[in-house]
Amino acid sequence: MNKTSTKKRRLTPDKVGYHILLALVVTAVIFILTILFLRLFTRHGREIEMPSYMGQSAEELTQHGRSEGFVFVVSDELYENGAEPGTVLKQNPLPGEKVKHGRKVYLTVAAAEPPTIKMLELRDLSLRQAQIMIESQGLVLDRVIEKPSPYENVVLEVLYKGHSIAQGTPIKQGEKITLVVGKNIGDLPDSTQTETPENQI
Repeated sequence: MNKTSTKKRRLTPDKVGYHILLALVVTAVIFILTILFLRLFTRHGREIEMPSYMGQSAEELTQHGRSEGFVFVVSDELYENGAEPGTVLKQNPLPGEKVKHGRKVYLTVAAAEPPTIKMLELRDLSLRQAQIMIESQGLVLDRVIEKPSPYENVVLEVLYKGHSIAQGTPIKQGEKITLVVGKNIGDLPDSTQTETPENQI
């Protein structure tokens, strides 16, 4: 009788409910602790304002990083007159943007020398077209020389340092270019002629 009554007491609903409740509580505690740990480990949802790194040394940023824990990546080089080589010219994300801890920051740094490009063919283009192409190549239109020609505002010759430059010639960005364009002199009014008033005829 004692053994039977002992088994009955062990299997009572109160005992079963207690163990189920205990298991649920333990599971809930483990779940909550796991969520808190993941939030702490990944800093989930934490956003900070992106600082400005403009003008700073890209080498120092990529080697030593910052206390914010960003990962710095040099993605491009750009020559800018007067800028110290190796300093940051542009950054992505931009300063002031809200970003998460550990975000990659892509940097555009100042190149030590302007890149070399190949001269485009500008002859027979309109002055406006040639100017757009010069600017797109990072060159500078220094002067426009007009030359008598029936082809109005058409590029007749391209000069670099006073000499004609052919298509495909290597040239540094930032160099100055002179364009010789046509000007139909015959269409210009003759400043030596004067009109005679009708009442004097």
